[in-house]
Amino acid sequence: MTKVALVTGAGQGIGQAIAERLVKDGFKVAVVGRHLDKVQKVADKINANGGEAIAIQADVAKRAEVFAAVAETKEKFGEFNVIVNNAGVAPTTPIMSVTEEDMNWTWGINVNGVVWGTQAAADAFMSLGHGGKIINATSQAGVQGNPNLTAYGSTKFAIRGITQTTAKELAEFGITVNAFAPGIVKTPMMWDIAHEVGQNAGQDDEWGMAQFSDGITLGRLSEPEDVANVVSFLAGEDSNYVTGQTIVVDGGMVFH
Repeated sequence: MTKVALVTGAGQGIGQAIAERLVKDGFKVAVVGRHLDKVQKVADKINANGGEAIAIQADVAKRAEVFAAVAETKEKFGEFNVIVNNAGVAPTTPIMSVTEEDMNWTWGINVNGVVWGTQAAADAFMSLGHGGKIINATSQAGVQGNPNLTAYGSTKFAIRGITQTTAKELAEFGITVNAFAPGIVKTPMMWDIAHEVGQNAGQDDEWGMAQFSDGITLGRLSEPEDVANVVSFLAGEDSNYVTGQTIVVDGGMVFH
């Protein structure tokens, strides 16, 4: 049986690790991103290793582009089962310096992108006459407020709410909706932040990154694969009776 997944923000970091893990799990995948060259590299690597992937350029802030990406995936593979709304941006914004642009840009990608992905996936599942799985990226910063992350954190709290709301709305169609909340993950995006922190303190990138591992119970930063493992569970049959939930995968930073 063909299993097909689409992963947004799959050109690097967590998105790439998720796409590679889902291929291992037997999925054919569409890797979607704003920069075609980046997602093409990921797709080429998957195909070279015996998997099956296509690269699609799309800006998740644009509803029509998300719908087109899902339609292309469904057409190419003849099936559609899972969407991972992973694309996101993470600006560092102290409250007094947050601008209208910061809010509109961050919400456009992080929140609207999840809504468009949810709509497009649900539409595809229904047209194929079966249920499916919608998996959204929130964050440890969407479970507990972190300083200097008003723009980013607000979007990630919103995604948890959207996950719960749509889980209730879409359950009757056999569609589950869940979210994963990573902590501090060693990704290109995170290294950029660490670099900035290090520069500001006259230290190197490693020092910058180390500032974030304080308060992680397991005492280490996350690898992208740690997050992909949880998404693998949410994309597979073992999570069929789980919906509306956020699974925190942060090594023990926040506890409920």
